[in-house]
Amino acid sequence: MFWTTLTLALRSIARHKLRSFLTTLGIIIGVAAVVTMVTLGQATTKAVQASISSLGNNILQVRPGQGFGRGGGGPRPADFKIEDVDAIRKQIAGVRVVAEEAQTTGTAIYEGANWSTTINGTTNDFFRVNPWPLAAGREFSDIEVKAGKSVCILGNTVKKNLYRDKDPVGTRMRIAGISCDVIGVLIGKGQAGFGADQDDLVVMPIKAVQRRLTGNRDIRVMLVGVDDDYSTAQVQASITALLRERRNITAGKDDDFFIFDTTQIQQTLTQSTTLLTGIVSAVAAISLVVGGIGIMNIMLVSVTERTREIGIRLAIGAVAREVLMQFLVEAIALSCLGGIIGLLLAQLVILGLTPLLKVSYLFDPRINIIAFVISAVIGVVFGYFPARRAASLNPIDALRHE
Repeated sequence: MFWTTLTLALRSIARHKLRSFLTTLGIIIGVAAVVTMVTLGQATTKAVQASISSLGNNILQVRPGQGFGRGGGGPRPADFKIEDVDAIRKQIAGVRVVAEEAQTTGTAIYEGANWSTTINGTTNDFFRVNPWPLAAGREFSDIEVKAGKSVCILGNTVKKNLYRDKDPVGTRMRIAGISCDVIGVLIGKGQAGFGADQDDLVVMPIKAVQRRLTGNRDIRVMLVGVDDDYSTAQVQASITALLRERRNITAGKDDDFFIFDTTQIQQTLTQSTTLLTGIVSAVAAISLVVGGIGIMNIMLVSVTERTREIGIRLAIGAVAREVLMQFLVEAIALSCLGGIIGLLLAQLVILGLTPLLKVSYLFDPRINIIAFVISAVIGVVFGYFPARRAASLNPIDALRHE
């Protein structure tokens, strides 16, 4: 019985190919839009998580000011001192390691090639806060750190632009006008949050940068590694209280420094992208309702066109339930056909957009199954009224219909 009903429904659809396609177009667009938006949203969320994770887990970045940049038009807040670093190391519970940084910019030159980059003066603790292995070479020795020797470790971007395929370890280059022995190369990390290239840097002993480049003992950034047993929020609050005391910030005044918590930023961005994906998907889902209305409309037209056929079937013994099932199956078949085409179209669109958005292709079977089930439900919901109307026709009146 069911297969006979399905065959009749498919024959009816095949007799009006163009009309059937136009009827399912709303379902096709709706399913494709929802699947595309949700899949790309998930891929974007994963990319954001990976990007922020590359900055490190359980890490606090402490910087002067009230955000990235000065914000407002006042004087630049004072940088930190080495005493601030020592105080955080010794007085704050839950601090695993602190890496101080003195930063500046300069041009790196090697055999005619040059590249403008960030110069990061720090200690070996920099490689401990967020473990960053070396692709070649070695870290600083204790003597090089204490004496401020002119040695450097290159980020992957600097290495590629200056040395191409050549091994830079053991060579001498110039950075910001001073000679520097290359002792190592960091492995590539790629883009971090906000599109920053983490590999575009040269790492030197902090005393070398302070004495020969910045001309002061100021510390621009403190990277604080938090022990896994402690909450970053708890440690952040303790550091805030300590620095307010050390920088003589009285009650009621705003901090002249800010603490960037990678964990909180990751959670916030993930929630934001998830919310945005949900909103866009909900808007896209409206076309599914429009598609359902289109199916109901065309099914009502079909009932009107086939009124005599319905009358004949009822007159020769068909029961109303069979007529209802025939038209209901036809509506479901139209809707499911649109759902299948929509799923295929979504995958093509996703494959085309992922390279442009620079995110990974993700296939989530759940959203595809859910979208297909919803398309079938729409066929049931919007196909029931026309099917019910066909089943309730009076055979005599239907036979008289012209």
